[in-house]
Amino acid sequence: MDHPQDLQEEEEKEGLTLNLGDDEQVEALLGRAPRGPYEVVVRADDGTPRVLRNAPILDDGTPMPTRYWLVGPDDMMRVSRLESAGGVRRAEAAVDPNDLADAHRRYADERDAAIPHGYAGHRPSAGVGGTRRGVKCLHAHYAWHLAGGDDPVGRWVAEHLDLENST
Repeated sequence: MDHPQDLQEEEEKEGLTLNLGDDEQVEALLGRAPRGPYEVVVRADDGTPRVLRNAPILDDGTPMPTRYWLVGPDDMMRVSRLESAGGVRRAEAAVDPNDLADAHRRYADERDAAIPHGYAGHRPSAGVGGTRRGVKCLHAHYAWHLAGGDDPVGRWVAEHLDLENST
């Protein structure tokens, strides 16, 4: 029983919880099948996907501006709470606008570098979360931060989530 399929079948016979593959986990986390190529770039301690890195072009040719997508359930809930408490406005006020503009530019540059050479279709535009200026979505900024991106808003989110944990 060296193959994952053999192990999965054995677990099924014994009534054990199945370990879902990334595609099944991601589909469950999104509530739908992914519409394009992705890779899991950050995982929770238990292996559950937290952050996806999306291809810049979806399977149907639609541009995908959101390179990093937060999918971890705990992360999603905590960042949603922060957003609902005015976090977007607060983060935008707290972060230097020039630093934010630089982050949008770096994000777009990284995403655009992943577009296949010679691609002639529509391309994604703008920066983090598909915006050119300011803050649109804390989830997108935090996802990029978790994936190692130099994002001042993502750092702000992380600091505020750390504060939430310490209270």
